[in-house]
Amino acid sequence: MLMQQLLNGLAMGSVYTLVALGLTLVYGILHIPNFAHGAIYMVGAYGTYTLSVLLGWNYWAAMLMSIIVVGLLSVLQERIVFHPLRHATPIHAKIAAIGVLLFLEACAQAIWGAEFRMLPSPYDKVVTWFGVSVTQQKLLIILAALVLMAALHVFLRHTTVGSTILAMAQNREGAYLVGINANRVSMLTFFIAGALATVAASLVAPINLVFPAMGHLVIMKAFVIVVLGGMGSIPGAIVGGYILGLAEAFGGTFISSDYKDIIAFLLLVIIFTFKPTGLFAKEVA
Repeated sequence: MLMQQLLNGLAMGSVYTLVALGLTLVYGILHIPNFAHGAIYMVGAYGTYTLSVLLGWNYWAAMLMSIIVVGLLSVLQERIVFHPLRHATPIHAKIAAIGVLLFLEACAQAIWGAEFRMLPSPYDKVVTWFGVSVTQQKLLIILAALVLMAALHVFLRHTTVGSTILAMAQNREGAYLVGINANRVSMLTFFIAGALATVAASLVAPINLVFPAMGHLVIMKAFVIVVLGGMGSIPGAIVGGYILGLAEAFGGTFISSDYKDIIAFLLLVIIFTFKPTGLFAKEVA
């Protein structure tokens, strides 16, 4: 049972981490919480569902196209909504993000309807190791998250373009002074955030259901993870995501599944009691 819940926790933790990483990157650049990120996650799931189920595309081809389209949608969101508000007070950007969230959900409901939908997966077989049973899809989620996190680390730490994102997150004014193009960095960051959310949604959709409000609970937990790990901290988002996923898996099994979604906020209270600034508050990436 312990190994079973460990795998379940790692799978959900991987989904939470991918969403929280995008949220953390955007916060590092704009220093505002993007409440619309949950809607981007939802659109990513619908994009893959539409291409795969309704148009008959291959699962991976549908996911790749959805990543591109939703990534560009995320960039469009930055250009139309956040860029014009860059000199406004933070509350304006927060209200605008909530407006984008409601707009995208309304569009999703108008296009696809309010009913729940299921995205079939070509990896629905159950694998059993030493008495522990897990679907191939959950193993795929864990593996894909590890690969993407490693790729993101290499991109940010070992490429010039990635270094500009870190520079903007560390010191916006200093980045301007050395000639970094803030507009390009912001657009690239939003594209990466949208791509990560789409991958997370597309991987978990065959396990969960696809519906217009599917991003609500996920984005709330992603915010908990971001605060838990330290605002703007990429290592904190990774550690916090897996802590939450494992806590939910073991808590739902050994306490009660009815209280599984409360565990995130209980963890937040506990961490704030002992370390109010989060686990990795001084880390930027």
